[in-house]
Amino acid sequence: MHAMTLRLSPGDDLRAALDHAFRTHALSAAYVLQGIGSLSVARLRYAGRDDAAELRGDIEILTLAGTLSAQGPHLHMSIADADGRVVGGHVAPGCIVRTTAELVIAHLPGERYTREHDAATGFAELVIRAS
Repeated sequence: MHAMTLRLSPGDDLRAALDHAFRTHALSAAYVLQGIGSLSVARLRYAGRDDAAELRGDIEILTLAGTLSAQGPHLHMSIADADGRVVGGHVAPGCIVRTTAELVIAHLPGERYTREHDAATGFAELVIRAS
């Protein structure tokens, strides 16, 4: 395992930046160990829902974790609003960094992650292969 740290700047899209880092560093399998920071826009898809909810304002990232593959990131995040209310869910595109986001990513050079259709779930699920 090889770890690397990213710091995102105001205006960066969280998902897009992680996908860009995965592709730029030519990673085969990686996961987000942790992420903290702030957002001005959070887009989360809650369990059992088809569409993402959009929250705007001063938002703190409390936790961020997930896998990175050639098919894109699969991320879950918990956030708190300015009143301390906490929600969490699947990270959708359009989460915009407010002041900063600090992310620790682990690269697993001996593995390759892909997402493939799983007949049992009906979703594209993680497939782990030796690289």
